[in-house]
Amino acid sequence: METLALPLLIGLIGVALLFDFLNGLHDAANSIATVVSTRVLSPRNAVLLAAFFNFIAFLFFGLHVATTIGRGIVSADVISPAVIFAALMGAIVWNVITWRFGIPSSSSHALIGGLAGAGIAAAGLDAIVASGLTKTAVAIVVSPTVGFLLALVIVLIVSWTFSRATPFGVDRVFRTLQIASASLYSLGHGGNDAQKTMGIIAVLLFSQGYLGETFYVPFWVVLSCQFCMAFGTLFGGWKIVKTMGSRLTDLKPVHGFCAETAGAITLFMATGLGVPVSTTHTITGAIIGVGASRRASAVRWGLARGILVAWIVTMPASALVAWIFYELTRLF
Repeated sequence: METLALPLLIGLIGVALLFDFLNGLHDAANSIATVVSTRVLSPRNAVLLAAFFNFIAFLFFGLHVATTIGRGIVSADVISPAVIFAALMGAIVWNVITWRFGIPSSSSHALIGGLAGAGIAAAGLDAIVASGLTKTAVAIVVSPTVGFLLALVIVLIVSWTFSRATPFGVDRVFRTLQIASASLYSLGHGGNDAQKTMGIIAVLLFSQGYLGETFYVPFWVVLSCQFCMAFGTLFGGWKIVKTMGSRLTDLKPVHGFCAETAGAITLFMATGLGVPVSTTHTITGAIIGVGASRRASAVRWGLARGILVAWIVTMPASALVAWIFYELTRLF
């Protein structure tokens, strides 16, 4: 196992935290798109709220997702500084491309694709932990589906509960409740997404002998990752906010509440089970579910198909970029 000099190790951890920052920047839309598009909160207040709940998420969740990323995608025997660097660069490059064009792709799957691509470049297909990658692949389908179905159920419950209320009364109630649902979704977002970078840094430290014989996530890694994700969220990804919050379907506060609540429940369950799901996929499924609950034509299906293509392409695209970067590291 190659050993890094301390300055290079610190630099590589810095690259991981840069990815975490970009994750927050890219995925800020997941937390704030609905609450901004319904005009319940201004963009500034929305990102402050999301960043706060992103940061404190470690107080509420275990670190099961970090363990899955650290040891459940690529065999620990294959992990090296070159593999970690290539995986991170694969995810970073793909995130920057999709952020630049306002495409709501998954930062999580970009990282997982990057890990898989770098691992295969280093040791072939034997590098892949089939059970972990399969769990992630299944989640690509399951998380938006669960978000979609939960959104339909919540819309039904809300519609029945407020069937005799005036539109003005419903709007007033849910302008308050949507702040709570946006907070819960941001909590779930921070709980699932920040752990992915924690897993990367922890497995790097483990491969270098800094964690001893037992894999775990040091507390300073937890705090650093939560902070960088929250800091990235403060900068927001406004093109993606527009796509998620207004172009996919028209939302009112009651719809935003239903979508965010469905997404939050899905993320809480996934994080508890240690499944690294895509927060982008989850909230998109929930938003489509809310739109479809009114009428099928309320959803802009052409845009939804474009988002679906981005989901399918993300893992192989980031894997290819990671494979290229791994090959480049062999030149030095």
